[in-house]
Amino acid sequence: MNLKNTIDNQIKEAMLSKSKERLTPLRAIKSAILLEEKNGTPNNINEVQLLMKLIKQRKDSFTLYKEQKREDLASKEESEILIIEEFLPKQLSDDELSGEIEKIINESGATSIKEMGKVMGIATKKLSGKADNSRIAKIIKEKLN
Repeated sequence: MNLKNTIDNQIKEAMLSKSKERLTPLRAIKSAILLEEKNGTPNNINEVQLLMKLIKQRKDSFTLYKEQKREDLASKEESEILIIEEFLPKQLSDDELSGEIEKIINESGATSIKEMGKVMGIATKKLSGKADNSRIAKIIKEKLN
């Protein structure tokens, strides 16, 4: 697994440089990979989905900490998100994402908001790792209304 080897090397570098801020999210990624392998899917692990799941968890925590006025914990989650995002493909800008979704809507033949599920299914598969699902859903809603 390419991601696992990359993470192992990054962990070694972080340990040598004594970078605790970087080490924590790297260990979280490795832990998630090992957990997936333990569950019996070593060759079928979708690395992008795994990383997106870790980012979503941290975004949820970030939002919660912001609501509770815990800026110290919120900034920790935010820095972890940035480190995990380093291992994802380049994220699409809003304009690029809008263009991709427009193509998907045209290909699927969707014309109303009732067909959002169909478009969302295609879009999440095609744009996996390139954009957050909440951004994808927002743009699909705008285009189908």
